[in-house]
Amino acid sequence: MPPIRRIAVHVDEPAPGQFYWVLMEKSDAARRWDKLESSEEPCSLWLDALEAGVRALTGYAPDERVGPRETAEDENVDPVG
Repeated sequence: MPPIRRIAVHVDEPAPGQFYWVLMEKSDAARRWDKLESSEEPCSLWLDALEAGVRALTGYAPDERVGPRETAEDENVDPVG
C-alpha cells in the first residue's frame, strides 16, 4: 500500500474576523510545505473554517479506513534515468 500523504489543515486570518481554511502537504524532496488548496470565501468563526478544512481534507481520502495515500506508481512504466 502506498504511504499516507502528509496533509495538514490550518486556519488563516488575513483580516480580523475573516477565517480561511488552508490545506498544506509536506514534500519529502524539498522538506517544505506546499499549499494544496484553500477556501475561497471566509468564515466568520474560526471553528467553522477549521471544520470546513477538515471536510476538504477528507475528500483526499477515497477510503476513510486508510486515509489519503500517495499515488501508486505504474509498474509497467520504464523508470526514468
